[in-house]
Parts: sequence; C-alpha cells; structure tokens
Amino acid sequence: MKRAMSRITRTMTVLLAAALFSTAAMAQQARQALSSDSVIETIKERGAIKIGLSIFTPWSMRDKNGELIGFELDVGRQLAEDMGVEAEFVPTSWDGIIPALVSGKFDVIISGMTTTPERNLTINFTDPYAYSGLTMLVNNEMTDGMALEDYNSEDITFAARRGATPAALIAELFPEAELLLFDEDGAATQEVLNGKAHATMASEPSPSTEARRYPDVLSVPFDRTFSATGEAFGLRKGDPDALNYFNNWINFKTRNGWLKSRHDYWFKSDDWADQVSDN
Repeated sequence: MKRAMSRITRTMTVLLAAALFSTAAMAQQARQALSSDSVIETIKERGAIKIGLSIFTPWSMRDKNGELIGFELDVGRQLAEDMGVEAEFVPTSWDGIIPALVSGKFDVIISGMTTTPERNLTINFTDPYAYSGLTMLVNNEMTDGMALEDYNSEDITFAARRGATPAALIAELFPEAELLLFDEDGAATQEVLNGKAHATMASEPSPSTEARRYPDVLSVPFDRTFSATGEAFGLRKGDPDALNYFNNWINFKTRNGWLKSRHDYWFKSDDWADQVSDN
C-alpha cells in the first residue's frame, strides 16, 4: 500500500512539474511574441525610425533651404541616434496625424501633441517630454521687486485678449487685480509695453520673444509655467515594449537636462531665427 501511494505521489509530482514547465514555456513564448510584434523590433530591422509630425513654429519648421529644423527635429534625431538607426520624418497635416499613425504610415508621433483623454481612446501616450503653458510678461519698471503674490492686488492691472485662456487664468489666479480686455493679443502686450498695465500672460514662445525685443522695458520674471500641459509621443496601442523604451528614453533625457536645454534653445532664445525666412 505504501509503495502504491509512493508511486502515485511521484507521478503527481512529475505531472505537476510538467504542467508548471509548460505554463512557464507558454508565458515565455507569449513574451517573445509580444516583443517580436513591437515597433521597436521593426525599427531595428528597418534601420530607421519613421516619425510623424506637423509643421508649426518652433516645434518644427522649414529653414531657408527648405530643410526641417526645430525642437521636434532635435528630439527625433537624438532618439534615432541613441537607437542606432536613421531618422525619417513624415510631415503630416494635424487633422490626419492620428489616423496616419494608426494606419502604420509611421512608427511614432513626435509633434508637440498634448495628452488628452479623447486622444487616448485611440492611441497611447508616453510620459511628457515637454511642457507648454502660459508665462507672465511684465513691465520691468512697474513691477520691480515684486513677488508673485504681490500681483493679486487692486493696485495691479493685467491686460489680456477677451475670451482667451490667459484672461480666464488671470481672473482665477489674481482675482483682486484689475483686468483690461482687448480683441487682440498684440494689444494686450502693447498695453504692458506702454506702461498702462503691469502684466499680461501668453503662451511661449511669445512672452520670451517680446522680452528679447524690448529688454529694457519687458521681462518674463518667473521661471514658471502656468496651466501647464504635457506634450508626449503618440504610439499605437498594444505595444508595451515601445511604450517602455520611449518612457525610459524620455526620463533619461529629462534627468540629464538634455530635453530642457533643447527646449530652452527653441522656445526661450532667438539664436535660430536667422535660419528661417522672415515671411
């Protein structure tokens, strides 16, 4: 009886080990299948990464020779270099860029795309590689020595375009201040330039550009972005390997300061301005 039980036990152990081995093997095969289906493997085999983008300054634009330059081009070329492949850029109209990605016309969108829940229903997003938002532009003489909290005062006047996001944000952040409304962004900036308003808000790179044009009168006083939105790579759903790689790349380039330095070059300086046409 004892020998029979022993044989049964050994048999059950062998069967259990075989089942566990089979399960592990199947899991390994599944992982290998997912990896082989990843766009990362396609990129490596092709020797090039295809990047979809739309043309808008200073994210991506044409220089005087018709060549693509801009923040996105720097990001895409560095990504390709780090992957050991070539970068192929596919300019695409903004309203068709997500369908073009889904249909496989390129591997990834790198085009200053803000992450939104609506877009996320169709594609996946990486971690943000850039942040856009509003910055303050102030009259230097009128705001000398002021801290941010000092702007929330009835003695302070803001200017903004009527119905625009900056007007709503100014009213929210500085409810005690007076808010002058205009039909054009340029009119609001002119009010600050003329000393009739202390400050305005606008999306970069406009505030930094105006501060460089009139450095004796205007400045961007705070290294802070208000109502910031994150821009991320867009990629097709169902590709965890690609999402993992791109996230690791973005996080590494964020930690070592490379992304910030390139973003500052294109958004907070005009060192590149002579490369593009004035038209």
